[in-house]
Amino acid sequence: MNNELLEALTILEREKNISKDTLLEAIENSLVTACKNHFGRADNIKVNMDPETCEYHVWAEKTVVEQVEDDVLEISLAEARMLDSSYELGDTVNIEVKSKEFGRIATQNAKNVILQKIREEERKVIYSQYYEMEKDVMTGIVQRYIGRNISVNLGKADAILAENEQVKGEVFQPTERIKVYILEVKATPRGPKILVSRTHPELVKRLFEAEVAEVREGIVEIKSIAREAGSRTKIAVWSSDPYVDPVGACVGMNGARVNAIVNELRGEKIDIVTWNENPAMLIENALSPAKVISVIADGEEKTAKVVVPDYQLSLAIGREGQNARLAARLTGFKIDIKSETQARESGEFMDYENDYEDDYEYEEDYEEGYEEDYDEEYVEDGEFLDDNE
Repeated sequence: MNNELLEALTILEREKNISKDTLLEAIENSLVTACKNHFGRADNIKVNMDPETCEYHVWAEKTVVEQVEDDVLEISLAEARMLDSSYELGDTVNIEVKSKEFGRIATQNAKNVILQKIREEERKVIYSQYYEMEKDVMTGIVQRYIGRNISVNLGKADAILAENEQVKGEVFQPTERIKVYILEVKATPRGPKILVSRTHPELVKRLFEAEVAEVREGIVEIKSIAREAGSRTKIAVWSSDPYVDPVGACVGMNGARVNAIVNELRGEKIDIVTWNENPAMLIENALSPAKVISVIADGEEKTAKVVVPDYQLSLAIGREGQNARLAARLTGFKIDIKSETQARESGEFMDYENDYEDDYEYEEDYEEGYEEDYDEEYVEDGEFLDDNE
């Protein structure tokens, strides 16, 4: 029996990752519970269990008295001396309790104590496992729609992809595998409650870490991300190694690396630009693929005035102001964009041009059709803010 118990505990420890000590403690508590159900109390019950062999003994401590009034707590002197002739009044005698003598109800209650402890420990183990994965990306399997939310299985637990964390237009089928960003893991009596997202900007960052070795190793750092989920993302990257091109590393040969991420995000376009400590240079890069004539940035006020060629104004603004809006969010600057003609007419244009290189060819390798039809109504004042401002 002890060998079977030891084997069972070993299997539980391996499969459910519950420590044997915890299981032994649960068994000890169950034996105490059984004694309480059998005798009506368990104040004087002691359980000794060998963790190596799982051999256990249950003892009832009884006081030696002249006349027994409570046979659960007391034993007569005559009975005590039948066990050992040296016992005197007031001594404590340990009487072994045979668990086989317990009734059906006491045994069932003891079993429930063990099962309850196993379930509690299993929930704790699962919670700890997924809590360590908080703010990370996991692959999940779509289970079913619950109203407008989606249940996603992450292996040992189900997560909830809420409606406001879903990308508009994305429709999933049951058993479909998707990448999700773990927002939060909460402990509840029924197990961990896991909230996941497909819209969080950090999802893009984690996907780059998984796909690009240089990002994963810290050689290339993603300094900033601006995302409009389902449509477009801009990321600014920087390399600590002068011999590693951060943009090229993220794009990959023939756009292989970035295309893998674009496919995972169901076609969401990704602009990768070079980070620069100089705000003016950073803003120029952030407005890619539009070309810029001049940038005047105020670091204290976090504002910038940008002049672009007349034919580049629509591209700099983007459809419904998206390109300028994402650039503002990426850089943290309020950006005022004007065409060269508008700047000259307002008297704000200084008669010089920034030297810039045509370093945006990489985008054509993996992104076609960027120059879309743009709404001219968004060009009136050319001023765009981060949505949070």
